[in-house]
Amino acid sequence: MKKFYNVLANTLIANVTTSFLWFALTFWVYLETQSVLATAIIGGSYMLLVAVFSLFFGTIVDHNKKKKVMLVSSIITFIAYAVAGTLYFLFPKEDLVDWGSIVFWFFAGIILIGGVVENMRNIALSTTVTLLVPKKDHAKANGLVGAVQGVAFLVTSVFSGLSIGFLGMGWTLVIAIVLTGVALIHLFFVDIPEDEILHDPALTSNKIDIKGSIAAIRVVPGLIALIIFSTFNNLIGGVFIALMDPYGLTLFSVQVWGIVLGITSTGFIVGGLIVAKKGLGKNPLRTLLLVNVAAGVIGMLFTIREFWLLYVVGIFIYMTLIPAAEAAEQTIIQRVVPFKRQGRVFGFAQSIEAAAAPITAFLIGPLAQFWLIPFMNSPRGDAELGWLLGAGDARGIALIFFIAGFMGVVIALLAFRTKAYALLSSVYQKA
Repeated sequence: MKKFYNVLANTLIANVTTSFLWFALTFWVYLETQSVLATAIIGGSYMLLVAVFSLFFGTIVDHNKKKKVMLVSSIITFIAYAVAGTLYFLFPKEDLVDWGSIVFWFFAGIILIGGVVENMRNIALSTTVTLLVPKKDHAKANGLVGAVQGVAFLVTSVFSGLSIGFLGMGWTLVIAIVLTGVALIHLFFVDIPEDEILHDPALTSNKIDIKGSIAAIRVVPGLIALIIFSTFNNLIGGVFIALMDPYGLTLFSVQVWGIVLGITSTGFIVGGLIVAKKGLGKNPLRTLLLVNVAAGVIGMLFTIREFWLLYVVGIFIYMTLIPAAEAAEQTIIQRVVPFKRQGRVFGFAQSIEAAAAPITAFLIGPLAQFWLIPFMNSPRGDAELGWLLGAGDARGIALIFFIAGFMGVVIALLAFRTKAYALLSSVYQKA
């Protein structure tokens, strides 16, 4: 467990860095362009890259020692951020903030690549829970992972807003590069004992092992249904990726919005610590579905009126629920999938689930920018839906949140009645 805590500490440093620059980029882009479409494209592109590369990442994790994977991930992220910093200081600001220019998208793309590669480390981290933690404590260890992610979110959301507001993008990049270097140096001193790499001869050894990944998943009854459900859930998550920051920046200045995100992100820590203390119950799958019902209800209500306190409380509750959902899926896979196959299964699951979010983000951005926001700001929109959503500058975004939350509730309730739910619940109990 001591070795696992050391890995968690290093992950905290790395996640703080990645989240810090990711939040800063989103804030900076919206403030400079005032375009919901631009932030939606950036958020959707990030998830699309995660979807494309996670299959490859999962195979790499299975075929290499976990510390080596983490080191490679950190080195690539460091190089990407260093290149982004160089670009920022080489090109004039008017080119960097013109979201119709190649320079803007190349600059943003380099930062996204650095963040995407970080996901290879996170896949490796999920397998180190199996490697270093007793099976009976997997759920609690996954809760600690969620708490660490919450701490990273808290720190970075506050300081990203303050950094962009007071220091600008240039110094923000310098800070991110330095922190990435610190995480990389620290990782050399982290011990992850792994005497040998457990190869699975039943799976193929291709660099992108889709066949092997599917074979590993099909062995477990109901596991593919868990991934499909999480994929639907990520379709809803794409709405939040695209619109949460624009809605928040409508209500608050960038500095205050960063602080608000920092305060509400304590929900991640609270939720993670609850899971670490209490576990996930006898059936994590049931817990996962109940959590998603609750998250859908929050999505329907937290923007139903343009009132800052309602939005803040809703985000806090939503973030408190997320660690339980993430820990439930990880705990199920760690229990029912052999260790030698877990990298590919985690990678495949992340790839399929992540592919859903950019679909939503790419659809929602244009719909919000060119149709729903203008419609809700018109007399007709106010007359037809004002009774439900009230009045304000961001009622179009509120309408999307309401619809997405309703869909999330329906999908989760239907999942309870599927045969796959009963099968996977039974397999988990027997594992």
